[in-house]
Amino acid sequence: GWCPLSPTGTQTTQLLLEPPWTPAVLWDQVTLTCQGSGTPGATTWYKDGRRWGQESPNHLLATESGTYKCERPDAGMSTLVHVLNDWLVLQVPARDLLEGDNVTLRCRG
Repeated sequence: GWCPLSPTGTQTTQLLLEPPWTPAVLWDQVTLTCQGSGTPGATTWYKDGRRWGQESPNHLLATESGTYKCERPDAGMSTLVHVLNDWLVLQVPARDLLEGDNVTLRCRG
C-alpha cells in the first residue's frame, strides 16, 4: 500500500512510495506518487535540488539514484525521498513510527 513519509498534518503535499520501504532502492523499481491538497494541477518534480520535470503526471518511476521531492499547486513542497543504488541496504517501513512501535527491518542486497 501507499504510506506517507511525513506525519499527518505537517505537510499538505506528501511524497508516497511503492514499494513502501525506506530508504528506497533503485533496483526495486520505485514509483513515487505526489499527493496534495489545494488546486489540482501540474506536479513539479525535483531531483537533487534541481527541477526534474514540470507539468508531469502525479506518478514518477525513479530511474536514477538521488533525492526526490515534489510540489503541488497551492499545497507546497513535499518532504525528501532518498533513492539509493547501494549493494546492501537496511530498510524500515515507510510510515510514521513512534517510540515503542514494533518494526520489521529488512536487510537487503
